[in-house]
Amino acid sequence: METLYMACLIGGILFALVSLVFGDWLGQALDGMLDFLSADGLPFLQPMTLIGGITVFAGAGILLERYSSLGAFVIALLAVLIAIVAGALVFFLYVRPMENSENSIAFSVNALSGALAEVITPVPAKGYGEVLVKVGAGITNQIAASFEGKPIASGTTVVVVEVKDDTLYVSEVDLHLNS
Repeated sequence: METLYMACLIGGILFALVSLVFGDWLGQALDGMLDFLSADGLPFLQPMTLIGGITVFAGAGILLERYSSLGAFVIALLAVLIAIVAGALVFFLYVRPMENSENSIAFSVNALSGALAEVITPVPAKGYGEVLVKVGAGITNQIAASFEGKPIASGTTVVVVEVKDDTLYVSEVDLHLNS
């Protein structure tokens, strides 16, 4: 049985190292070739949970075999139970929270008040232009009008003063500090 435990332990460690070093590269190189292994209906069957459980099974089996006087069947049963508990802990404490923490580019235009933006289409004194606003990890372009009724040139940094009818009312801002 120690050979089985050692093989599982080495396999788990190798999987962790390979996925850590080459994970993104392999994912792109294989580009969905292993999608048939996906268990979409069973979210707890994530590779991290399964390989983590197998590695814990191996470690528990080796430790129990070396440091207890229990029989081989009892050791295997205890190792499986410990692996199930460890896999459940990995799933509920790491995998599931990470699935729920996806980045989203969703935003509310009304929440842009006070945000800095850059004018990409000049904003006339009376009329509309366009600005780029950084939102989270991305940027968005929005229709803008001058809050003060003054023209604003392209490339100017502005601040969103208010939002009305999905239009950002902006005012030029001077970010240079005078000493």
